[in-house]
Amino acid sequence: MRGMDTAAPTPIPEDELHSVSMAEVESQSDFRFPGQDIDDGSTGLLLSEAEARHRALPMNHPDRKPFQFNVLGAIDHFLAFKKDKEQTREVFHIFECLPWRTVDRTAEAFLATPHGQAIYASERFLPEILDDHDALRRLPKGSFAHEYCDYMEFEGLSAAGLVAEYEEFRGDRVRLDDRVEWYVDRLRDTHDLLHILTGFGRDTLGEQCLLTFVYKQRPSPGHLFLGWAGAAVMRTGVRTKAPVIRAVREAQVIGQGSLRIAEQSVLELLAMPTDAVRQRLGIRPAHFYHEAHRIWAEEGINPHDVLAKKAKQPEPSLI
Repeated sequence: MRGMDTAAPTPIPEDELHSVSMAEVESQSDFRFPGQDIDDGSTGLLLSEAEARHRALPMNHPDRKPFQFNVLGAIDHFLAFKKDKEQTREVFHIFECLPWRTVDRTAEAFLATPHGQAIYASERFLPEILDDHDALRRLPKGSFAHEYCDYMEFEGLSAAGLVAEYEEFRGDRVRLDDRVEWYVDRLRDTHDLLHILTGFGRDTLGEQCLLTFVYKQRPSPGHLFLGWAGAAVMRTGVRTKAPVIRAVREAQVIGQGSLRIAEQSVLELLAMPTDAVRQRLGIRPAHFYHEAHRIWAEEGINPHDVLAKKAKQPEPSLI
């Protein structure tokens, strides 16, 4: 995992830190959504069938129900996951039991702004953008887009893969197509972008740190519950001097000072240098996560084998 340097970041030159305009992005790459072209009827523009459906989505689907807490259920699912880490579906159930109850109001407030409306119009479905590595690599060398492609290709990941994992969990439950669901999808689809920007890897501690970091991004109590419960299990289950608890706490503090990436134009961020994206979002370097890795190296502990029996780490996703 390519971590982020723990030293203070070098200030970004003013000419690199500017907000890249959508026009600049579109002039350097060609993102197109699949679908049959149809006439808008009002502007004379040609829209894909999928884009036309996207524009017509309601803010709230009439079948959307208020989210409810189920603390005892979350504990049961955590104990089941702790017993058998192959059961990654238990993680999704924990988020379902401890949801972000006001996500619908947050989405509505964001989409009521000109900024939110512009992003809704230009970024219909992030996985189509994030998995088009040919287009992303046409953005300037040294941009966040290139680092993202390098990371995903090295790790063997795709944005579509995370969607598929979530859809497998959803099962036969009906998707409520509305603008709230679009907002929730963005929270899920920016997960790997945050791995890169925070420097938290896909090892066990890295996932715990990212869980507490994203509590500001998507304040589901499930993120804090999983992050801190996992850290406690690591601390008591592994004989080490590594600062596990301090790393998870520091990640939460860093997250509290950051902007929500889901409410930014991802196309604009991808065209910027990675350090400029960190500065724009207020993501500062972590210390204790990297210190834990340094100590584990001295102790002969593989961070990816912590708490083995080791399973594929589930990618946290908001429910």
